[in-house]
Amino acid sequence: MILAIRLSNFYSIKEEICIDFRAGKINTATSRKLSSHIFTWNDEVVLKSIGLFGANASGKSNIIKAITFCCHLVLESHLFNENSVFNFEPFKFDGWENTPSTFSMDFVYEGIEYEYSFSLTKHGILQESLYYYPKGKKAKVFTRDERTKGEKAKKYSFADRLIPNPLDIAHSTSEKTLYVSRGSQMDREICKTVFRFYMNEITLGLVPDSSEASFALFEKNKDLVVYALNICDSDIVDIKAQREQVMNVGPSIARRPDSSALASASVQVLKRERVRFVTYHAKAPTIPFDLESEESSGTYRLFLMLLTLIDVVRSNKTFFLDEFDASLHSILSQFILDLFHASSSAQFLYSSHDTNLINLDSLRRDQILFVRKQSNSSTEVYSLYDYKDFRENMDAEKGYLQGRFDAVPIVQSSVEVIKKLLGNSEDGLNG
Repeated sequence: MILAIRLSNFYSIKEEICIDFRAGKINTATSRKLSSHIFTWNDEVVLKSIGLFGANASGKSNIIKAITFCCHLVLESHLFNENSVFNFEPFKFDGWENTPSTFSMDFVYEGIEYEYSFSLTKHGILQESLYYYPKGKKAKVFTRDERTKGEKAKKYSFADRLIPNPLDIAHSTSEKTLYVSRGSQMDREICKTVFRFYMNEITLGLVPDSSEASFALFEKNKDLVVYALNICDSDIVDIKAQREQVMNVGPSIARRPDSSALASASVQVLKRERVRFVTYHAKAPTIPFDLESEESSGTYRLFLMLLTLIDVVRSNKTFFLDEFDASLHSILSQFILDLFHASSSAQFLYSSHDTNLINLDSLRRDQILFVRKQSNSSTEVYSLYDYKDFRENMDAEKGYLQGRFDAVPIVQSSVEVIKKLLGNSEDGLNG
C-alpha cells in the first residue's frame, strides 16, 4: 500500500506537492456511511481512492506522469548507459530548469513501512535515500549524495550489516542508476524488496489491448469480467478470446552492399500474433461481434478497464490512471470506484473531469483533490478536506462549478466573442 507520494520540479509541478493516502480525521454521519472507502494499517487510517479534479492544463496528467516516471526509473535504471538522458522536463520558468527534481514515496510492503526518495537532473542522479520502520521506529538503510566530492565511500552512508558488501554495489552504480535498482540486480535482499514493491504492487495504466497480458488476465478473470459487464447494463452474455495471425505490411529500407547510402524502399511483410476478443449478445447468442470494431468505444474501454481493475482489486495493488472515465457514463465511473471500495486494501489514484463524482454522498472530503494552475504556471494541489468551513450538507459539485475551490477553467466565452474571433459581425453574417 502507499501512504504518501511527494513530487517536485517535473513539467508543470514546481514546488513540492503531496498526494497523501493517509485519511483525515473525519467522523461525521456522512463519512461513517463511507466506511468502506478506508482501511486501517497499524494505527493508520488509509484511503482506498483519491480523485484529481481540475481544469485542462492544470497539471493532473503531469502528476500521473511523474509517478510513472519514478516507477520506471526504479525498475529500469540499472539498464541505462552513460549517454542516457532522463526523459522529462523540469519546470521551465523562474530558473527551475537547473533545480533538482525530487520523487519520494512512503509505502508498506510485507508489513513494513519504507520511505524511499531520490533527486536528479535530466543528466544524473544527485541524491537517494532509503529508510524503514522494522520495529515501528525509523531507521536508515542508506543515503547517497553524488554532490559530495571524493570516492564512492564518501558519497554513501550505510546502516551496519543491513546490506552485505554495500560498497560493491556503489562502485557499480553510475550517476545514471539508482542504487536500489543496481542492488536488486546484484541480489541484495532489501533492494530486491523495494524493487518487488514497484514491480508487483503498482499498476500503471490499462493492460495493452490484444496483448498476451490481456489474454492472461481474461483467462484468469473471465467470469467476473462478463458478470461486471452485465451489472453495467450490457446484454453481453459471453466473451471469447482468440489468437490469430495478422500481417504487418510496411516499408523496409534496403542498402547496397557497396554503399552506406540509402538505396531503395521495399515492402516487408511480417507475421505477428494478436489476441482478438469476440462478444456474444443475449438476443442472438450464436452471432459473434468483434469487441474492438463492433462494440461501442465505451464498452471496449470498460472491458479493458475491467481486465486490469479486477486483477488490481483481487490482488490489493495500487493503480494509477489518467482520465479514467473517458468514454464512460458517470454511473459506470461510480461502479469502477465501488470496485475499489469493495476491496480490502486496493488503492486507486485517478484524474477525472466528471464533476458528478464530486459528491459527498459518494466520496469523502479527503478523497477529493483539486489541481489548479497558479499565476506562475505551476501546479498546486489541495483537498476539499482543507476547506474547514465547507459543511457536508452542502453541494460540493455546485460549489466546484461555481469556482468556490478555484480549480475550474476560466473561459471568456459567448456567441458574440466567438463571432469576433471568427471575424464575423452581425452585418457580415446577414450581408
